[in-house]
Amino acid sequence: MKEYSLGSSREQVLGLFPERMIKKIQLGEKLLGGVRIGEKIFVFDANCPHRGAPLTQGTLNGLGEIICPLHEYRFDLSTGNVRAGSCGDLEVYKTRIDANGLKIMLP
Repeated sequence: MKEYSLGSSREQVLGLFPERMIKKIQLGEKLLGGVRIGEKIFVFDANCPHRGAPLTQGTLNGLGEIICPLHEYRFDLSTGNVRAGSCGDLEVYKTRIDANGLKIMLP
C-alpha cells in the first residue's frame, strides 16, 4: 500500500475541497475523484466502472452516493458498492485528514 499526501494542514485540505464539490486528483499516473461531505473526504476512481464516464462530472445525492452522468448509476462513496445500475462496484480509497494534511492510501 502506498500513502500519498495532499496539503500541509487540515485547514488547507478543507479549503482544497469545498463542501460537496467533486474535484479531480492526479496521483502519479492515476486519475481519481475526491469530494468532501462534512469533515470526511471521499476518494474514488475518476471513471465509472460501467462505461468509463467521468464521475468527476457526476452529482451527489443526500445518501452519500455519487451519480454517474452517463446512465445515472449510483455508487456509495463509503464502500464503492453500486446502489443502482448493473455493473461492478466503484473502487474507493481510504483517506485520513490530520494536522499535516490529507493522506490517501492506494494499493
